[in-house]
Amino acid sequence: MSGYSRSPRLLKGAIVAFRPPVPLPEVIPFQINPESLQRTIEANAAESEGGADSFRLAGAPKEVIKVEAVLDASDDLEKGEAEDLGLHPRLAQLETLLYPAASTVIANAVLLRLGTVEILPASGPFTVFIWGKTRILPVRLKSLSITEEAYDPRLNPIRAKVSMDLAVLSYWDLESSHPGYAMFLSHQLVKETMALVGRINSLGSVLGSDVKIM
Repeated sequence: MSGYSRSPRLLKGAIVAFRPPVPLPEVIPFQINPESLQRTIEANAAESEGGADSFRLAGAPKEVIKVEAVLDASDDLEKGEAEDLGLHPRLAQLETLLYPAASTVIANAVLLRLGTVEILPASGPFTVFIWGKTRILPVRLKSLSITEEAYDPRLNPIRAKVSMDLAVLSYWDLESSHPGYAMFLSHQLVKETMALVGRINSLGSVLGSDVKIM
């Protein structure tokens, strides 16, 4: 019997974090793909006083993606990977995306003691949201909401729900030399191509006959 199966391979959604100068990305796959995600898209309209300028756009729309992921330590326990810590490592991967690196905090504290007048805020990681091959987006993690639902005898969380608010970064937010600039532009080109596939140019398909409205 062959191992061939017609079942499609299930892709995993993920958050990928880049922390220069570390060359390798940190890949945080969703343990269980969320069943749904909510997207809010707001037009980035240019300031205008009416007329033709009312239809001008200052740039790409502002988009926020809300995702709720479920984490369960059952699989890790079967592999012997969560006996001592439960879901702490998985949660820490997400939480530390919102922390400045401890080494930077310590270095800044030393500089302050040495009399440095101005210290720039620490840079966070560059994060990318992956949801299939047609949705690879530079994002900023705005917030996390974690609900721990079950614990082991050592009070390690073994089941949790994590809600994430992700602000999509467009070429409006990034310098042209930043890798996220080209990443978002590619995403928009893919979206425009897909829009062409579903386009209908005949008013007859909605009004029953071709009618001029302009």
